Amino acid sequence: MAAKEPKTRAPRKGRQKTPKILPIIKNDPWLEPFAEAIEGRHQDAIRTEERLTREAGSLKDFANAHKYFGLHHGSDGYWTFREWAPNATAITLIGDFSDWKPLDRYALRRGDNGVWEGVFAPDAFSHGQNYKMLVEWNGGSGERIPAYADRVVQDDETHIFSAQVWDPAKPYKWKVRSFTPDTKPLLIYECHIGMAQEREGVGTYDEFRELVLPRIARDGYNAIQIMAIQEHPYYGSFGYHVSNFFAPSSRFGTPDQLRALIDAAHAEGIAVIMDIVHSHAVKNENEGLGRLDGSYDLYFYGDGRREHPAWDSLCFDYGKDEVMHFLLSNCKYWLEEFRFDGFRFDGVTSMLYYNHGLGQAFGGYGDYYNGGQDTNAITYLTLANKLIHSVNRNAITIAEEMSGMPGLALPFADGGIGFDYRMAMGIPDYWIKTLKEKKDEDWHPTSIFWELTNRRADEKTISYVESHDQALVGDKTVIFRLIDDKMYWHMTKGDEDMTVARGMALHKMIRLVTLATINGGYLNFMGNEFGHPEWIDFPREGNGWSYKYARRQWDLVDREELKYGELNDFDNAMIELVGGVYNFQALPVRKLWEKDDDQVLAFMRGDLVFVFNFNPFKSFTDYGILAPGATYKCILSTDRPEFGGYGNIDESVEHLTQPDSLYAPHGVEWLKLYLPARSAMVLKRKR
Repeated sequence: MAAKEPKTRAPRKGRQKTPKILPIIKNDPWLEPFAEAIEGRHQDAIRTEERLTREAGSLKDFANAHKYFGLHHGSDGYWTFREWAPNATAITLIGDFSDWKPLDRYALRRGDNGVWEGVFAPDAFSHGQNYKMLVEWNGGSGERIPAYADRVVQDDETHIFSAQVWDPAKPYKWKVRSFTPDTKPLLIYECHIGMAQEREGVGTYDEFRELVLPRIARDGYNAIQIMAIQEHPYYGSFGYHVSNFFAPSSRFGTPDQLRALIDAAHAEGIAVIMDIVHSHAVKNENEGLGRLDGSYDLYFYGDGRREHPAWDSLCFDYGKDEVMHFLLSNCKYWLEEFRFDGFRFDGVTSMLYYNHGLGQAFGGYGDYYNGGQDTNAITYLTLANKLIHSVNRNAITIAEEMSGMPGLALPFADGGIGFDYRMAMGIPDYWIKTLKEKKDEDWHPTSIFWELTNRRADEKTISYVESHDQALVGDKTVIFRLIDDKMYWHMTKGDEDMTVARGMALHKMIRLVTLATINGGYLNFMGNEFGHPEWIDFPREGNGWSYKYARRQWDLVDREELKYGELNDFDNAMIELVGGVYNFQALPVRKLWEKDDDQVLAFMRGDLVFVFNFNPFKSFTDYGILAPGATYKCILSTDRPEFGGYGNIDESVEHLTQPDSLYAPHGVEWLKLYLPARSAMVLKRKR
């Protein structure tokens, strides 16, 4: 008998599944030609997450390497130590407890997958003892600091770094039990613990908590972004050549002193963001991960991609599951152990591209999808953002990225990489270029407004006038470009030096227009709010190892006879104004007026109208701006005497708009104002 034909069911109308179009592509038709690449990256992240979490069940449960590796004191009193070192032939712990000699009782045994392990008696180690691993491999040996060491210290005399047993009798007790940041808008005070003090030397966590944090709270910022937390052997690297990823820098104090600082910030309602460096690592072998087990490719690429061509550092191999385990666990560690509220990821551009973005113009969308992208790194960043927000749904993630890759600050579900914000790195470059290359009369409002608002509508950015980069030796801060050496002689109140007057006026205007146009957040580097003079120069051989320029001169802003306080007071006022409008960053920026001939710019956000006269020579009487019909009152002006201005704007006057039949159909009327040269004002619409 012939076999029967299998019955088939005709597909019902409408049952066919159509491929889901990711929102990033749907919202930007220019990305449609690259849909395959975007979808491919999205699926890569899904597949990698499934593989990594097959046993653990979730990224949050997977990212616990720091709880398994390293030195741990169990509840039963015994100590356990583990290290991943597949190329090693023998590993022994040496330290104060063994007179730095390899003793059999401290030898580790090799287990599966290249993991070495040792279980030690309760009296084997004690709090505060220094130690290292003596690692042997075929053809060599060396002393190494464990990859997961959570405390690393430097000897004052020999300058040699060692891991330290950190097991205090009383663990730190948090005072603020839970904290949810109120960061709408996000107003960041970028800072460096070591150079935050007045004296010539290295500042501490305690000094920052006691002396600097209260200033930041008074200034009105709702977040601090701390640089150089992860341990780094060379102080002058600004913290970007990390050696020990799980160890807070001991040159600033103890882990518990860092916890106390974060606790105090939370008590003030200030979120704490950590500058995290996962883009590369220091090349040092004795202090870092360089050749932990004698091999060259344990955590890093083993080929020509191993060394970063511009940074003299090593590049992680994000295609290795063990590297993913290490870096993802590092994110979770800082969130849970120290209660950081998020991260600013350094050097993201370098991670995204095989050529690290060096010498590439990024002139069109094709540059982001030409095969030169490091898919493994993109997958890591995507999963890192998913993990961070699963550990703390209120966490803040920021990408330091200059190429403009679409989707970097979009949620993963939309086809993005998942950052909350991206740094608007073109803005400080624009201001420096303008100050260096253009005469005051050539400042065009159309150019300024375009630069400050030219961004992807669906991605939030962090706008800033200048960061630490603009203050380093070889460059100049905005105030120093404006006033230069006259800051040394003419910053006393009553001294009417015109260079200083120009500099102070533009310093305030540049900051206000940058803050007023944010679509995400605003950032200021410590001291720049009051026009800190000079540059940043860390101690090095070329300056005789001096700390003269690796500090902040807070006395300048505290001295009532100097003008620095006037700049600081204006910064406080504009931060208070914008910070007092809930979700200010989400309000549409409505351009009301721009006229390059007059150098006048005006725009509106909510009930606030921002008006700028960049003209260096002309003041305008009854200058007309088209705005919604209403009564307006000036609530802030750069020309107030207490801000170093001349008091030419009468803020007591209310301005009633004047109708014009020509513009009535558009719902706008003439708002007539007096606009002094080089001044800005903020008016509020009365309802």
